[in-house]
Amino acid sequence: MTRRVRAARRVGRTVVLRLRFDDYSRATRSHTLAHPTARTQVVLEAARELLTAAEPVIETRGLTLIGIAVSNLADDLPIQLQLPLHRDDGALLDAALDEIRTRYGTNAITRAVLLGRRPDLTMPLLPD
Repeated sequence: MTRRVRAARRVGRTVVLRLRFDDYSRATRSHTLAHPTARTQVVLEAARELLTAAEPVIETRGLTLIGIAVSNLADDLPIQLQLPLHRDDGALLDAALDEIRTRYGTNAITRAVLLGRRPDLTMPLLPD
C-alpha cells in the first residue's frame, strides 16, 4: 500500500478514506497521525479505524467505491526516535517486501486474504 510512497522517499501524516455511495454521493474521512510514516501497517491500521467508524453509514447507504490515500507528505529524512528509544521492526518488513517485489515482481508476495481471488483483477493507479 505504501510502496510508492517509500519509493519516492516520502512520508505522510494523514490517512484519507474516500467513499462513494449507491447514489453516487461521496464522503471522505481522514486521520492525522502523530508522526509521519511510510509504514504499511501504520497506514493500514488507521484506514481500518476510519472504515470501522464509517460502517453505520455504509450499511444504510451502500458502497460502490472505497479508496485510501496518504497525504500531508514530506521528504523522508532521518527521523528523530520517539520514546521508547527503539525502532519498530515494521520498517524492516516493509523494506524486505519492497525488495522482493522489485526483484521478483509485484505478484511474488501477497496477503493471505487475497489468495484464491482472480489474478486478472487489478486496481487502476493514478500517475504520481
